[in-house]
Amino acid sequence: MIQVIALEHSYQGGEAGTVKAVNGVSLTIEKGEFVAIIGHNGSGKSTLAKHLNGLLLPTGGQVLIDGLDTLNPENIWDIRRRVGMVFQNPDNQLVATTVEEDVAFGPENLGLPSPEIRNRVDEALELVRMSEFKNKEPHLLSGGQKQRVAIAGVIAMRPDYLVLDEPTAMLDPQGRQEVMATVLRLNKEEGLGVVHITHYMDEAVNADRVIVMENGEIELEGKPREVFAQVSRLKKLRMDVPQMTELASLLRQGGLAVPEDVLTVEEMVKCLCG
Repeated sequence: MIQVIALEHSYQGGEAGTVKAVNGVSLTIEKGEFVAIIGHNGSGKSTLAKHLNGLLLPTGGQVLIDGLDTLNPENIWDIRRRVGMVFQNPDNQLVATTVEEDVAFGPENLGLPSPEIRNRVDEALELVRMSEFKNKEPHLLSGGQKQRVAIAGVIAMRPDYLVLDEPTAMLDPQGRQEVMATVLRLNKEEGLGVVHITHYMDEAVNADRVIVMENGEIELEGKPREVFAQVSRLKKLRMDVPQMTELASLLRQGGLAVPEDVLTVEEMVKCLCG
């Protein structure tokens, strides 16, 4: 379990003085849960994400990973084995000359024996559907493929949680689809806990829970249907909503009896045909 307790984080903002990026955030994330965190630029979502494996340390409050406090330096190595992170640009996480060597980098640093490293690399590449590319040079891959390799490198470390900080922001639609299909499969089939930071509302609809951040605080929280049904409130927060939710809102304004919580094309078609 990840526990964030009254978390605060401040940056030194130069002429602006101290800037509080996270202000009193408390939340709990269970093992196996898929949580999407959304918010416009500067809302504090990426700062929050970097606290979940000790890349940033609280200036107030606590972050506990399975009871391990990130403020205790003796816990950091164990915390980072439990919580893996994938960032926006996969090129910043690819370090080797072939795909399988890149995925092996983490397990090698754990000091694992060679047979165990081999097993972990093969398993991780199979999970992200990249086994056939194991001998390829990473720079020859597409953006979506690179990001799947980056995820495989984290999976090979056998974490309990995967934190993704806008992993699809630099990808084309096909690459986004590839990465999100991989993330969903790891969550639903492998039981990996996922914390997904995203600007794309359509990526958040598959989460178990959506958290909306504004000015370093949690503004909204709930199941995707509950959160995205609040179209007017999200608009005031300068947030988009899933396309079908937006369409449902416009159709209701036009007098059609369409539910507020429509999220997908399939649900919209069913409503209109019904």
